[in-house]
Order: sequence, then structure tokens, then C-alpha cells
Amino acid sequence: MADILRREFIYLWYYFDVQLRQIFGYWAVGILLGSCVSVFLKDKIHRMFRSMGDSRLGLAGIIPASLLGIASPLCMYGTIPLAASFSRSGMREDWLASFMMCSILLNPQLIIYSTALGTAALAARLISCFLCGICAGLLVRAAGRKKPFFHFDGFEEPRSYDTDPNSLLRLVKNIGRNVKVTGPYFLLGILLSALFQRYMPADLMTEFFGGNEAFGVLMAATVGVPLYACGGGTIPLLQAWLAEGMTMGSATAFMITGPSTKITNLGALKIVLGMKHFLLYIGYVMAFSFLTGMIVNLAV
Repeated sequence: MADILRREFIYLWYYFDVQLRQIFGYWAVGILLGSCVSVFLKDKIHRMFRSMGDSRLGLAGIIPASLLGIASPLCMYGTIPLAASFSRSGMREDWLASFMMCSILLNPQLIIYSTALGTAALAARLISCFLCGICAGLLVRAAGRKKPFFHFDGFEEPRSYDTDPNSLLRLVKNIGRNVKVTGPYFLLGILLSALFQRYMPADLMTEFFGGNEAFGVLMAATVGVPLYACGGGTIPLLQAWLAEGMTMGSATAFMITGPSTKITNLGALKIVLGMKHFLLYIGYVMAFSFLTGMIVNLAV
């Protein structure tokens, strides 16, 4: 029994070590870039979005709003209080929807992580995130302005922890917090990837996420809801799944539903949206991820 356990440990360590060597550099660079954006560019990005309120871009404003959402380094918990502040300053709700949607789906740090999946997966993630933000803005605009779409009562301006007067110390402290928050999920993702590679037959992965493309995309979109915990933690899983037969469309669907329906954040979204709009949001995310995944499968 001891020999069997020792052998299994060696196998798991091999898969863990290989995966860690493959993506550790992407994670480290992502941490550094994310912290640099948070410390030196975050306020500028948010000021740029706030200044759009004085422009006359109209419907076209959802395009820069989506791009600024991607550039924002905040997670959903930081995005919602910030969006509350934007709303109180008179920001248009369609622009706000595009900004929030893209900010929830992607950030500069996650972009770097995603390069570990290859250029095709990175392009699919960037384009699908941008289009998801655009469509969210269009739908909110189509809903009309009879009643407010968002309800931000009780959400205050997010607290900034980057307050040290020394810019280098601000950066070091931000990197430390970043590592503390994302590190455990990153290692957990590698461990889960090692377990999948050791004990999950490749043909079974192909059956779930590859063979029947429509079924695979639907499965990936559904699995993304309960499984997603942290962007960095899912990269090792996606890398292993793609290597074992997952289609690019299924991966794209997972990358949309995962962050947008992250279990720990849905409570805050329900408060902001209200029950009716919350259910519409879930339906929109699932439908968009499925359709996008099918289109990506046809394109690649």
C-alpha cells in the first residue's frame, strides 16, 4: 500500500511540476503587470472613464467604456462600488453596463495569464470579452430609461490600499497582496490539473468538451458557473483540457461564464440588479457564451 501511494505521489508530482514550470512565468509577469497597473494607472483609467460623462459620444461611448473596463485592474468586488460612484456622478447606464461587464470578465493581469493558453485562446478571450461588453451596453440601452437598471444604494467608493507615499513601497505591498490573494488559487488550479491529467481519461475529456461541439460548448458554459474561483487558478485547468481535446469554442464559453457567474460575487450582483434583471443577466451570459463558443468552433 505504501509503495502504491508513493508511486501515485511521484506521478502527481511529475504532472504538478511540469504544469508549474510551464505557466509560473506567466503568473509572475501577470502579478507584476497587474500591480503596476493598479498602483500607477488605475486612477488614470478611472478618471478617463469618468470624464466621458462630459462627452457627446452617445451610443458609441460603449466602445471606449468596454475597452476601459478591460484595462481596469479591479475585480467584481472593486468594480461594483466604483460603478456606484460613476452612477452617482451621472454616468449613462449603457456605458456603465459595458464597463462593468468587461471589468468583470477581464483585466490586464488575466490577459497575461491567458497568453499561456496560446495566441488563439488569448484572441478568443479578448474579442469575446469586448463583444460581451458591447452587447451588454446595447441591451441596457434597449431596455429604455423608464426605471433605473442598476441599484447602487449602500455601495460606497472602494477603499484604496495603495496609500504609501513611497511609490516603490506601494508597488511592493501591492505585489504582496496580489500574491496572497491569487497564489493559493493558482496552486490549487495546478493541483486540479495534475489530478485531471493523471486520473481523467483523455477520451472522456474529448467526449465532454470536444466530440459533439454543441454539447461540449454547453457543458463548458455550465461547468464554468460552479467551478470558477479565480482567473489564475483556471488557466492550468484550461491548458490541460485544451491539450486533451477541449475545443476552442468550449474554452471560450468557459472563460465567459466563469468570471461573470463567479459564485462569491453573485450576491452583490443580485443586489445591484434586482431579481428580474439578475435573472436576465444570467440568461444573457449563458446565451452569449454558448453562441460565442459555437461561432469560435466554426471559425477555428
